[in-house]
Amino acid sequence: MSANARTRGTGAKAKKAGVARVKGRKTHANVISTPAVRVGRAIQDLRTGLPVIIMGTGKDALLTCAAELARDDVLGQMRAWCRGAAHVVLTHNRARTLKIRLYTKDAVRVALPADAPARAARALADPTRDLHDPLMGPWTALRDALPDTVLPALRLAKQAELLPSLVVQSLAAATARRLARAQNLVVVSSEDIAFTDDAAHARLAIVARAQLPLAGAENTRVLAFRPEAGGREHLALIIGNTEPPGPVLVRLHSECLTGDLLGSLKCDCGDQLRGAIAAIGKQGAGILLYLAQEGRGIGLINKLKAYELQDQGFDTIDANERLGFEADERRFAVAAEILKHLGYSHVQLMTNNPDKVGVLRQQGIAVVERVAHQFPTNRHNAAYLATKKDRSGHLL
Repeated sequence: MSANARTRGTGAKAKKAGVARVKGRKTHANVISTPAVRVGRAIQDLRTGLPVIIMGTGKDALLTCAAELARDDVLGQMRAWCRGAAHVVLTHNRARTLKIRLYTKDAVRVALPADAPARAARALADPTRDLHDPLMGPWTALRDALPDTVLPALRLAKQAELLPSLVVQSLAAATARRLARAQNLVVVSSEDIAFTDDAAHARLAIVARAQLPLAGAENTRVLAFRPEAGGREHLALIIGNTEPPGPVLVRLHSECLTGDLLGSLKCDCGDQLRGAIAAIGKQGAGILLYLAQEGRGIGLINKLKAYELQDQGFDTIDANERLGFEADERRFAVAAEILKHLGYSHVQLMTNNPDKVGVLRQQGIAVVERVAHQFPTNRHNAAYLATKKDRSGHLL
C-alpha cells in the first residue's frame, strides 16, 4: 500500500483508521537496505504523519513523528507503545520565538499537555499558527540532557523539508527493535542520517545530458547531477565552449519557483537567473549551476510559510528563524563538487554573496574574480534586498 493510500480518508472515518494504517504498513524485506533507502523511507513516513524510530549510538532510541502533522490518534498509539511522557523537540531559534528557556544545547524538549496534545504540538511547531493559538502555553523546557538521537532527528526533519520540530518519546534500543518488528515501523540510525546528509552534497553522478537552447544563450548544454544517496537533482547549464580548468565565468543559482517561474516581485531571483544567462551568453561561455535548494534550503512550503510571516512584518531572516531554521540552510559545497566533476578549478564567480566565495575557496576552487550581479529594486523587494545587505553581508 502506498503512503498516499495510507493517508486517504476524511473526518471520523480517517481518524478511526489512522492507527490501523500505522500497524498495517507493508514491509519491503526483499529490498536491499542501505542508509539512503532507510532514510528515504523514514522521510516518506514523516511526511505522511506516521512515526519512525531513530536508533542512537548507545542503548537508547527515539520514537518520533512530525509535530506539524501531529494527530491525536497517532500520538495516542505512540504513548501506548512507549508508556512514557511525550515531548516536542524544538530548535533554539523556534524556542526563542516562544520565550522558552534554552537549558540544553542546540535544541530543547517541551512536555506535551495531556489535553489536546496534537493541537499543542502543531502550535509549538508552526509560527504561522501563533496568532491563531495565542493563549497556548506557557511552555517550559526540560533541563535534562538531550538524548543523542534528538539532533539527528531534527536533521532528518530538515531533509524531509518539514519544520524542524518533532514529537518524541524515548525508549530502550531493545524495546525499539521489538516495536519496529511488531508494528512494521521504519528504523533509521543517527549514523544513517549523518551519512545521507553529507553524501547528498558530496557524491554526485551525471544522470542526464542534452542540448538546451535558452533565450540569450542558444548554445547551451544541460547536465543533471543526482546525489548518490538519493535526493533532488542539481543542474549544470554549460553555455558556449568552455575549457577546463578555467578560469570560467560561473553563477551559483539556488532554485526559486516563485521568482524563477512565477515572476514573483518579492525577491530578485528571477532577474538574477535570466540576467546571469544573458551575461554568460553575451560573454560567449560560462556555467550556471541551478541548485535544488529552494528557499535558502528550507523547501518551498516552508518558504511560503516564511512569506506569511513576512506579511506580518518580520524580515526574511527573522521569518526563517521563527520557523526554527537558520537564516540560510544552503550547502554551497555541492557546487564545488559539480565544478570538480566537470574539471574546473578556477572560476570568475558572479555573485554578491561573500559566503559563496568563501565556501568555494574552502572546497579547493580558486575564485580569481568576483563579478558583481545586481538589479534594480522594486517596491515589493526593496526591504528584502536591504536585509540581505545589512544582515547577511551581501555586497549590494
